[in-house]
Amino acid sequence: MLRRQFLRTLPLAAASLATPALAQSFPEGEPKMKRFDEQRWVLDNIIQANGIDWDQGHIGVVLRACGLAVQADMNTVRQRVRKYADIVPAFEQLARRREALAQEHLKNDELIPARDNFYIASVYWGTAMWGVEEHGERLRHSNTRKRETYSSYMKLADHKIEWVEIPYRGKSLPAILHLPPGYQAGQKVPVVVAVPGMDGFKERAVSLYADNFMERKYAVLAIEGPGYWESPVRGLFIDVQGWIDTGKEVAKYLRMRPEIDGERIVATGSSFGSFFSAALVSEEPAFKACSVVGTCYEPGGKMIFDEASPTFKKRFMFMSGIHDEAAFDTFRKTIDWRPFASKIKIPFLVATGEADELCPLSYTEAFVKALSGPKALMIYQDSRHSLAGASVSNGPDPRIYQAEWLTRCLAGKPMTSERMYIENSGRVVKSALG
Repeated sequence: MLRRQFLRTLPLAAASLATPALAQSFPEGEPKMKRFDEQRWVLDNIIQANGIDWDQGHIGVVLRACGLAVQADMNTVRQRVRKYADIVPAFEQLARRREALAQEHLKNDELIPARDNFYIASVYWGTAMWGVEEHGERLRHSNTRKRETYSSYMKLADHKIEWVEIPYRGKSLPAILHLPPGYQAGQKVPVVVAVPGMDGFKERAVSLYADNFMERKYAVLAIEGPGYWESPVRGLFIDVQGWIDTGKEVAKYLRMRPEIDGERIVATGSSFGSFFSAALVSEEPAFKACSVVGTCYEPGGKMIFDEASPTFKKRFMFMSGIHDEAAFDTFRKTIDWRPFASKIKIPFLVATGEADELCPLSYTEAFVKALSGPKALMIYQDSRHSLAGASVSNGPDPRIYQAEWLTRCLAGKPMTSERMYIENSGRVVKSALG
């Protein structure tokens, strides 16, 4: 029985529990989405006019992970990508080039450039998976190359990194654990569990240089929960209760690690990771705080799935394992924070754009209001989903603020519930938040 057929037999409230019985099932072909298929010419013309960042800041994310050394590569991407179908081959080509450079440097015992190029190649292979919404050889090949180049990077990195498997309903979810540079045996360090956005992946979660959490001596567990990146390759699809269950398994795993201070576990999320990180921490007391940037808190996601670029809905259909649009439109109603938000009693920071085109501000404000613990809401004037523009450039950097805020939480500093409106001038206007 196909996943979409199975879901039709379930009541709505139980739809999110479909994954266990279908973990072996792979839908055939690509998701069938009416708006994507019928308006493909519009999408391609928009990309031709606006470039690869037509829907959000793809180039900026790669630069943040890899550094300015890839600026020339990103200029190549801008020139080459004229339509949606150009994205995957553009990054595949760059990945092969960087992988070849890494091997050449390694042969010559040039370990630092070899390390950097292996990391960059892994990020490019991961990015090349983004536009492949069909289970098949191309997807598996990019995933394999991503993992193999990242394994080569691990051997040369300036800190200890290892692959991790988190138990999940008789299978396992992929993750990566980073220990901070200079870690000494016997130390116990705080850890941040990083949940990327729906376009993000674990290999990119810790930057090649000057990572905010590595510099602050955190360990980082970058996880791909149900539906995320490599998990669909394993037949593990989006499941809200599954993310709640994953939070408990993650905490259990971290408590067993001798390097980790089990009393200093926090979480972060970005974009749709804002939703899934909230689910992750909602029923697990081991988490002491959570902070998210960019938000996806509209229950059912009408704006992101019906009004934004059709690529978001098609990608999420792939992540859910539901390739029939009508079945997905039923399933997506389970993507809702209201059943669990009030259970969250830990300090929670939310940074969002006032003009977020993927999630109306009113839903983010409603989510924050529903939280039961200390909370802080940062609203960047005029900023869209990717958090950019004058208010971000002139005001507090949301990701640096996030790291410092979590550090204050773990230090036991009192947390005041407050609303911060960051004006384009950089001025921060604070008010009480109930």
